[in-house]
Amino acid sequence: MLKLGQTLQGRLGSYVLASKLQETVWKATSQQSPQPVIVKYARHWRIRNERDMLLRFQDQTPHLRRLLDEVDFDGDPDTTALILQYLDRDSLSVCNRRRLTRAEIKFVAQGVLLALDVLHEDGFVHTDVKPSNILVDLDPDSDRITNVQLADLESTVPQDSKYAIEGDPIGTSMFRSPEAALQMRWGQPTDVWSFGTTMISLIYGDGFHIFKPDVPVDHDEYEAKVLIRQHEFFGPFPASYAEIANGEQLEVLTWIMNKTPREALKPFRNISPRELTAEDKSFLLKIMRLDPRDRPTVKDLLADEWFRF
Repeated sequence: MLKLGQTLQGRLGSYVLASKLQETVWKATSQQSPQPVIVKYARHWRIRNERDMLLRFQDQTPHLRRLLDEVDFDGDPDTTALILQYLDRDSLSVCNRRRLTRAEIKFVAQGVLLALDVLHEDGFVHTDVKPSNILVDLDPDSDRITNVQLADLESTVPQDSKYAIEGDPIGTSMFRSPEAALQMRWGQPTDVWSFGTTMISLIYGDGFHIFKPDVPVDHDEYEAKVLIRQHEFFGPFPASYAEIANGEQLEVLTWIMNKTPREALKPFRNISPRELTAEDKSFLLKIMRLDPRDRPTVKDLLADEWFRF
């Protein structure tokens, strides 16, 4: 177990634990640099997977949070600590504190897409795109976002892996694609859905998350209510799901659509220009397609005219 004030000796330097941020995440000072670092520590294959993914991809884009060093623990080859680049905040905390400008939203969107493009080009899926996994630096004078990096590659896997083929649970419910929520086979389109859901949260700000249920996260119906809200805003689920879903999954979708009264539907396409610009709505509607086969690729989105408005 790590403890406050402990010094960790990495392969390239040493680090002193300054504060505990999460159960497995610490902020630390570096004896080689005035910049703080993040220490992620656990005895889990996902930590080693994140290390492997960063070593594979981080030199291909500036938009992945960088692995700076690694700490080995004698006698325990299964335990490691990653020394990661520190950024000022995550995009969730920023947009909860203030509204992002349109320029900032597009800057963040482009950075995330460029990071995903590197992963997707090599056949990988991030699996957990969400505002809290998008890290940013802020200008100390203007408070504007100056740097964007996608973080948390613990669960990044090939789209032809058994995890994807067998529909293993991934990500965070509110940002999870419908096919992943139904434990169908998922792939790179699940990242595109999560990106779109994330952009809705960043555009609206104020802690708004479009698929957030009206029950606590530990409620028995929480996950079903996420699917219901996906249907309310972007449904109905198309008949084409019969080509990719099994009987049990189709029964769930039928139950959701039958359970939802017509007056509960809130079609996203009907949102007024006073609430959302026509350009933003058009961009998001291209992304938020319930059938994963209908979604654009990351490359499609990077070339979209939305970035030129």
